[in-house]
Amino acid sequence: MPLTLLRAGQSSIITRIGGSPETRKFLEGLGFVVGTKITVVSATDGNMIVSVREARVAVSKSMAQKIFV
Repeated sequence: MPLTLLRAGQSSIITRIGGSPETRKFLEGLGFVVGTKITVVSATDGNMIVSVREARVAVSKSMAQKIFV
């Protein structure tokens, strides 16, 4: 399921990164790697702040839909 379906406070493991090769490389550079634990800090209108690899990262709704947990 896409990351956008998780609610604030929920955690999961990244299972797949979708999108173009450039998008996948961009997200991997931010720490979104398959097998990594991710926690949703807050979500507003699909835009999210998540905790990944001990860092907080803001992602848009369109990017969050490419991250599968």
